[in-house]
Amino acid sequence: MHRPDVAAFFDPRTCSIQYVVSDPQTRACAVIDPVLDFDEKSGSTATHNADALLDHVRRHDLRLQWILDTHPHADHFSAAAYLKGVTGAPMAIGAHVIDVQKIWAQIYNWPDLPVDGSQWDRLFSDGETFSIGEIEVDVMHSPGHTLASITYVAGDAAFVHDTLFMPDSGTARTDFPGGSASALWSSIQAILALPGDTRIFVGHDYQPGGRQPQWESTVERQRTENIHLKQSSDKDAFVAIREKRDRTLPMPKLILHALQININGGRLPEPEANGMRYLKLPIGAFQGCAWS
Repeated sequence: MHRPDVAAFFDPRTCSIQYVVSDPQTRACAVIDPVLDFDEKSGSTATHNADALLDHVRRHDLRLQWILDTHPHADHFSAAAYLKGVTGAPMAIGAHVIDVQKIWAQIYNWPDLPVDGSQWDRLFSDGETFSIGEIEVDVMHSPGHTLASITYVAGDAAFVHDTLFMPDSGTARTDFPGGSASALWSSIQAILALPGDTRIFVGHDYQPGGRQPQWESTVERQRTENIHLKQSSDKDAFVAIREKRDRTLPMPKLILHALQININGGRLPEPEANGMRYLKLPIGAFQGCAWS
């Protein structure tokens, strides 16, 4: 089995992990889940994270073949559109992004938003394959955290987005619009059916106990050590644990900012007549949710 090189980039502001995945034979690479920096207090954006990815690509003489998102993120802006503008590489995401677009277009009262996924160059369906150089990548639809979540299995490496966290952090929340703890359980079982030595790369690490950031485990470690799975004897038990936990969680602080960017392929709103761009925040969209 091919073993891609994986470089991880941790963003402490959002606890997100971004990846550059490369084929050591051909030097082709893909970027997964790039972050566009955003400061909600000042409304400022920057490209520090994305530029660090580009710098890695250049320093290691890599050829960027794909810009990949695993799902429309709720806690950071995607830098996919920025990276495409700089490099020309195609953007891709799971085909069920269309379902997420339809939900959030209604929340934002955004009738002009194209809800056909046309913001991306390619939409991947469950079971599709593509390549990074000579490394074949299998696409697994992994709903639960969102309707659109997918897992990229590149050789011996699986990029599982927000389905699984590191074993000491458990699993992803499922209380966003379209989320489902039952679907998450099924998605996790499909991931755990991969070979035990498959490397698992997660999308976030919230550093429980103040430990240093971590992002790599294995299927076998997740099977035996994941705290939520160890507490769950079956699907019903997992759903009960996950839903109870979700009821206590406040919404991510950037969810209403980020989704209007990310369902549009990481594109910022067009400037208005005064040259400024404006975000739209619906009031009461998550009425009744826990407050931080």
